[in-house]
Amino acid sequence: MNIQLIRNATLIVNYAGKKFLIDPFLAEKGVYPPFPNSARQDQHNPLQNLPVPINDIIDHIDAVIVTHLHLDHWDDTAKEVLPKHVKLFTQNEEDANKVRSAGFQHVEVLQEDTVFEGIQLTKTKGEHGRGDLVNLMGHVSGVVFKHQEEKTLYIAGDTVWYQSVEETIHTHNPEVIVVNAGANQLLEGGPIIMDKEDVYEVHQATPTATIMAVHMEAANHWGLSRQELRRFAAEKDFSSQLLVPEDGEAYTL
Repeated sequence: MNIQLIRNATLIVNYAGKKFLIDPFLAEKGVYPPFPNSARQDQHNPLQNLPVPINDIIDHIDAVIVTHLHLDHWDDTAKEVLPKHVKLFTQNEEDANKVRSAGFQHVEVLQEDTVFEGIQLTKTKGEHGRGDLVNLMGHVSGVVFKHQEEKTLYIAGDTVWYQSVEETIHTHNPEVIVVNAGANQLLEGGPIIMDKEDVYEVHQATPTATIMAVHMEAANHWGLSRQELRRFAAEKDFSSQLLVPEDGEAYTL
């Protein structure tokens, strides 16, 4: 497999000969207002430009996976530029109907036994924060990829570390795990995605897996920098298992 971080949680995943686009957040820098009730209210989103031309991202896509419909995972630009005939997977029927209303013609809800072009796709659970934040932030999901010619890949999505993430790891034994690890947060309630301690929990649950940390420094409410996560990983002695890509960077795994 080859995984390229575009920006935030937007990934291009080439897996078993198919090109997947994950959580497309494709607007030009600064198009959207800052997320409210959070830091850096003087900074508009996204904070960075796309690192590659948008046509390189959307050309020859076999399928799009949208883990949930928050703006930084499914934005107006994505709705405009993606071909309406592309295969598109969502987490539930509510999201599917909203995507269909934007004109997309081939929308399917991910299940625990979805198969796409010989690739097994398993929807996984997530919690977008802790305590009262779970209800406030709404439903989210992740996905596990499996194919006999590839390593098992787990894209955790917008979730903190909690029991279901641990259960997914123990059930599927992924060799590669992508975590959204920017510790993005509101002014009250704590992180709504993984922070550095959560990433360490993932490592402890599966010490031999390669972990890729994304969703960092791309929207105004980020709370954990790449530099800080790399430093923490060195202190905890798991740098060899952690990738912290810059925007546009790709890895073959």
